[in-house]
Amino acid sequence: MLPYAAYLRVYEPLSAFPEPDRRNWDAYAASPDRPRRAGALRAEQVESVRRLLGVPPLPAPAQESDNAYLRRVDEVLYICPWQSRLRSWLAFSRFRGSTPVKLMDRFVPKAIVEQTADDFDRFKKGGGSEALRTHIHTSTWHVPTSWLVPFDGAERWLVLDGTPGSPPENGQESGVAPASSTTTPTTLPTRTLIYVTSMAQARRRVARALNVIRKHVGEVPTTTEVEEIGRWLEEFHPHSLVELDYGGLVHLMDDDTLRSDQSVAELAAALTGLDTGQEELAFAMYQRVILRWKSIQVLESAN
Repeated sequence: MLPYAAYLRVYEPLSAFPEPDRRNWDAYAASPDRPRRAGALRAEQVESVRRLLGVPPLPAPAQESDNAYLRRVDEVLYICPWQSRLRSWLAFSRFRGSTPVKLMDRFVPKAIVEQTADDFDRFKKGGGSEALRTHIHTSTWHVPTSWLVPFDGAERWLVLDGTPGSPPENGQESGVAPASSTTTPTTLPTRTLIYVTSMAQARRRVARALNVIRKHVGEVPTTTEVEEIGRWLEEFHPHSLVELDYGGLVHLMDDDTLRSDQSVAELAAALTGLDTGQEELAFAMYQRVILRWKSIQVLESAN
């Protein structure tokens, strides 16, 4: 069973990477031994579990991952590096900051905690703010409302039986792409719900959402969350792709629930209603999104 987590990913075109990274990713894409999309999440999970069940447990890998998610659109290769070490460091820092010191020792020995923190500090000093940019955000037990903003309901791709279509030719992993793209879906794991859009569309929708929220609601927590997504998207190449993957959360929903999940379209309708003075429609659509994800999120404390 995959972790109950969703993922927001950015795929940058190969041209956005410096040499020799560009050559390395090009060779990686041609390798027959790299993890394929269908098994990537499981491969990440296995690596993480091995570290955490070891003696002593290791909060972060010793080396950065050389794996990535790939897409091809109109013969252009797009790369989303796993960045497992950096993401582990960031997650461990958040965990450490929210966990009492005495309780922390029960999870990880003090010496390992200090070593992990020292390694991360050296990395930050050597790489600067650019080195802390992650291509993947993770959310456990729910999809944040702000993550829905960059997408359109028409960009939704739902798989319930594991056979969404014929695999692309020449081993290309196009996955799902914007409606205007010429790509076709690759074989995905059973039960998958994803959205993919262009960076230009994502930024445009985030900007519109911020304008509507500020105009009609003001500065509220939602405003800050959408602003953070907007700033994150601005860090990447303007011709990138943006993907929302429900990941392991699909295993918390039955088929009918997944079919009826139109969170992206409902949030877009709420914003449109707010902007056009249809306050009842806006409230109803927003409540549908909030209540749906609250019902999923409470499962975290279920036994």
